[in-house]
Amino acid sequence: MTQAAGPITVARLESGLADAYAAVLCDLDGCLVSGETALPGALDFARSCGDRLWIVSNNSGDTGQSLSERLVRLGFQIPAHRILLAGEHALLDIAQRRPGARIFLAASAQLEQRARALGLIPLRAPERANDVDVVMLARDPDFGLGRLSKMVRLLASGAELVVTNPDLVHPGADGLPEPETGALLAALSACWPELAYQTIGKPQTALLSEALRRAGVSAADALFVGDNPLTDGLAAQRAGIAFLHVLPPVPRGPADPVASLAPAIQTGD
Repeated sequence: MTQAAGPITVARLESGLADAYAAVLCDLDGCLVSGETALPGALDFARSCGDRLWIVSNNSGDTGQSLSERLVRLGFQIPAHRILLAGEHALLDIAQRRPGARIFLAASAQLEQRARALGLIPLRAPERANDVDVVMLARDPDFGLGRLSKMVRLLASGAELVVTNPDLVHPGADGLPEPETGALLAALSACWPELAYQTIGKPQTALLSEALRRAGVSAADALFVGDNPLTDGLAAQRAGIAFLHVLPPVPRGPADPVASLAPAIQTGD
């Protein structure tokens, strides 16, 4: 199959849009769902894709299993093995590179449980700063000054920093910006401007490459569906995958709080 010369833009998803592709990699928020609501046309699109549909998201709070269960309640039938999330795959990467690593997690309780299942050792209150091998920063609901101070000291003692994704915000259901992992990273970077770190989520291509590997499909035979050209579109371009751009459910303009901050922020999931 020949890749499209450039992205195609649609106002909403609908049945049949991806019939020509062997694998359909799809962003979540802004494409299939908004909060706890399926977007218009999304269920028909998902059903028409069947088992060719893979979720590829910068979500860093859920696991594939927890998100699969949540999507069932919205009418989607997407098993956990076809859901690739930045937070979970950051843990998988750490576990593969550093088995049994002692890890300080700025993340949700779900990711802490997943870390333990992967053989990692989460430490909430390490006795010494050099007791920690890796600091992982995700969308942490309990992030605050105490955790920020602890992370600075752990990193100063030589711990590696892994950041799940660089998104600063995502648009909430009310149109206001919801802080994302990148906003927490900005706070950490303000304390340590020269800080080095590794990121896993889009616009990096690791999640897309893993989805293609699991699907057994080449980039030329796949489509990536996303609502954010800065993350989804760039990741698709880097991976050599055709890109279908879905316009936001509510057009962004000067009155939109998220759009009014652009281009100073990255949004996405």
